[in-house]
Amino acid sequence: MTEPSAASMTHLAALGPFCAFETHTAASELIAPWRTLSEVAQEGSDVLRERVASVRASLAANSGRPPESVAPRVAASVAHLGLVARVISPVLGLAALHGLPSRPLTLGDLRWGSALGGAFRLSLPREAVTPAAGGDIRSVDAIAADMLDGPVRALVDAFAPFSVSPRILWGNVASAVNGAATGITAAAPSLQRPARAAALAFLRQPQLRDTHTLDTHNGRFTRRSCCLIYRAAPDAAGAVCGDCVLTRGWGGRGRDGRERGGR
Repeated sequence: MTEPSAASMTHLAALGPFCAFETHTAASELIAPWRTLSEVAQEGSDVLRERVASVRASLAANSGRPPESVAPRVAASVAHLGLVARVISPVLGLAALHGLPSRPLTLGDLRWGSALGGAFRLSLPREAVTPAAGGDIRSVDAIAADMLDGPVRALVDAFAPFSVSPRILWGNVASAVNGAATGITAAAPSLQRPARAAALAFLRQPQLRDTHTLDTHNGRFTRRSCCLIYRAAPDAAGAVCGDCVLTRGWGGRGRDGRERGGR
């Protein structure tokens, strides 16, 4: 593991847009269009409500319908999955390659350029992506625990007013972790081992331990909940994601659309 120099940051960016990030000094002035990600977790945040409303409108527009046709909690789950995927991906890449961040992160540390339709701009504090004094490398387990107890938990808690089950929200987190490792491996097959090891360090944390199954023979990841995006389609008849519980019939929805068990 080495310090993330400019060259290695370019390497991370080459792993896909969700792994790319910029840096800022922790004490630097916040200049538009940059915003602090902690604003989405503030109680009664208009920023979060506006983002969920924008996702709702986008999902409805995909099938030529008005926003009211998509349930708010469906839009909230999809919005949450997008946020956690963007936050987790670069940190998983850093953890796998460099044993970084060198200190725990908070949502207040993270700066974003809010946008829909892909990976929004994200900036991490330069001090956190620089090795600690003495050159000590943090374990990926410690980084995973800090991320899940810190910014990720804050994002999960922020979505409580939208009536999305915590089971679904933590399932979104597990899906984002697996998706990040899959994306890194697809972009750079030589990184499969560290990327998968980092993903496992996240997935075995208490918050994610019961959110998924992982086939030890073929590495297939299946979550134990559904992100609900299929419900955004007319008559809730949309396609399900490749890692969805519904593809396996895990006590869940049949292909006729009827559900069994809460998610």
